[in-house]
Amino acid sequence: MGAIPAGTQPSVPRPPGPGMPVLREAIVAHQQRFYGLAYDPATEVLVTAGATEALAGALLGLLDTGDEVVLFEPMYDSYQACIALAGAVARPVTLRPPHYDFDPDELRAAIGPKTKLLLVNTPHNPTGKVLGRADLQVIADIAIERDLIVITDEVYEHLTFDDIEHIPMATLAGMRDRVLSISSGGKTFNTTGWKVGWMCGPAPLVAAARTVKQFLTFVSSGPFQPAIAVGLGLPDHYYDNLRHDLQAKRDRLLPGLHAAGFEVFPTQSTYFVTVDIRPLRPDGDGMAFCRELPHRCGVVAIPNEVFYVNKHEGRHLVRFAFCKRLEVLDQAVARMG
Repeated sequence: MGAIPAGTQPSVPRPPGPGMPVLREAIVAHQQRFYGLAYDPATEVLVTAGATEALAGALLGLLDTGDEVVLFEPMYDSYQACIALAGAVARPVTLRPPHYDFDPDELRAAIGPKTKLLLVNTPHNPTGKVLGRADLQVIADIAIERDLIVITDEVYEHLTFDDIEHIPMATLAGMRDRVLSISSGGKTFNTTGWKVGWMCGPAPLVAAARTVKQFLTFVSSGPFQPAIAVGLGLPDHYYDNLRHDLQAKRDRLLPGLHAAGFEVFPTQSTYFVTVDIRPLRPDGDGMAFCRELPHRCGVVAIPNEVFYVNKHEGRHLVRFAFCKRLEVLDQAVARMG
């Protein structure tokens, strides 16, 4: 087949900077449908190159040099990097197994005169913890009392198990206008490589993030934005099947990890499970354990140490993923056994 003559190539329209209207409107409909939250698609929604860029734009746009961010550890690894790029300082509050609850007094103690915002990830990666209404209310009360902005990372919003409900922070009384909610299509639709994320929130916070985002990618994922818009409008049974499928895979993997000798901690969401390796490796060196595991039995895990500012808190913890076919999970369990 010959080359297409110059000047006759089909034109692919570039999405507008804030994202295609069809996707922004689908995001607004999704927030209203699942959470009763109303947003203006023109000024209160921004489409990004995945949730990671949304986080980067929000943190770089809202933080000044010397500001402090209070957040929970372990944490998604981009948080520390983006806070540092903004010239700000991360002040972690540690969530500890087995239940990964936080101490309200410890959270209050972490907040100082330089604290500008709270960064909250629920459902939580890597622990699988879902913050309940009482926990969220504690955070909301502190945010209102101290006049703090809250950024919420909710990318696992539809991946919760055992009938546990994800409650967006923005739904709590007095919080809608101080919360910037971030999510993406990657986890919900198994399209992590498409890099379609978004944020919803009050227009001034979205505008601050958009000011930075235009110098990061300006626009991205043009062919995929309409597809994610279709996904967000899928019927309820799609979302129900997603949860049930992942819960079945969790329930397939966890007994095998127990049988292999790990101490296994409960996971309420995401597709990750955390284990304590010390019953099998008394020195608790998770980094060495994960380096050796592929050679010993052809299984790969992630050392949780990389998700902590205080590395010693996660040194003995390791994360496995169960977003695999059942036969792959069975094979992994057999190899580790």
